[in-house]
Amino acid sequence: MEFFDFHHHKKNISNGIYNINIETVPPDFPYSIGIHPKEIDIYHIENQFNWLESNITKNCFAIGECGLDSFAETDQKTQQEVFLRQIKFANEIKKPIIIHCVRKFYEVISLKKYAKQPMIIHGFNKKQSIADDLLKNNFYLSFGKAVLYNLSLQNTLKITPLNKIFLETDNDDFNIEELYLKVSEIKEISLENLNKQIVENLEMIKNG
Repeated sequence: MEFFDFHHHKKNISNGIYNINIETVPPDFPYSIGIHPKEIDIYHIENQFNWLESNITKNCFAIGECGLDSFAETDQKTQQEVFLRQIKFANEIKKPIIIHCVRKFYEVISLKKYAKQPMIIHGFNKKQSIADDLLKNNFYLSFGKAVLYNLSLQNTLKITPLNKIFLETDNDDFNIEELYLKVSEIKEISLENLNKQIVENLEMIKNG
């Protein structure tokens, strides 16, 4: 059985969404492309958007990762402007948005009203109350390696609706199958049915 890796940075994984870094040439398998808040170059923003807009191929699955990060050097106002511009671009080309968010969840929620496409928080590992607010606002949550050992996060995952989750390796070096096995145990669902549900979720976000 093949397991879909929703967000990864490894060129050797084709069954998933490969996140390409700024100025990278798109691969010939599914990828996401965006301007990460930590990669915003305030002196060359237009060049960055030209790169983004000119590298949308048939294999582009999503815009991202993009979002807000309280630790990024770029000021919050510029981060919001760049994020909002990417949200509007995703609306135009009808692609879901993969979001990087660090300590700015309520600001991200406030920008949701501009999005016409599904929004997915990648690498979600925060407390239940944040998950509740995101789900209430129709976000999807993508979970990673922390689920294997974080009991609080396991509890959050347990009560997150199956039709709102994705699973990912991100930058971590482990086999995605481990995560699927753990989640099938937590959700008390067979591996086959979990896999089927993730595929259905992918179809949902792909079709807006």
